[in-house]
Amino acid sequence: MAAQKGKDLLLKVDTTGAGVYMTVAGLRARSLSISAETVEITNTESAGQWRELLTGAGVKSARITGSGVFKDGASDATIRDYAFNGTIRDWQIIVPDFGTIEGAFQITALEFSGRHDAEVTFDISLESAGALTFAAA
Repeated sequence: MAAQKGKDLLLKVDTTGAGVYMTVAGLRARSLSISAETVEITNTESAGQWRELLTGAGVKSARITGSGVFKDGASDATIRDYAFNGTIRDWQIIVPDFGTIEGAFQITALEFSGRHDAEVTFDISLESAGALTFAAA
């Protein structure tokens, strides 16, 4: 994959549950992390006492973080409502020239900050809440 513009990594949410996604706010920085826990099965007969792992047995999860400014009052209200109510919604993460990751996520952190001579900004964290799908670009 060739170098890509960071601004092209998009974060979208299905606000109605009907499969129609809207771009969330004006994210200036964002990241996606996918991980899988391991299940160790090392025993006294493991070759050379090297650790052994059980294939595909660990818990998989994804975390999305971002920061930026809200583009309008509607997006601000939507995200604030989801954070206060612990709402789980379907989200899309579009990685240019890679593909789209889609699935249920819950907002786990929402922080606001601002300087006296600048706009109010926010930081958001989402954690996966179910199976994710991937569609290649």
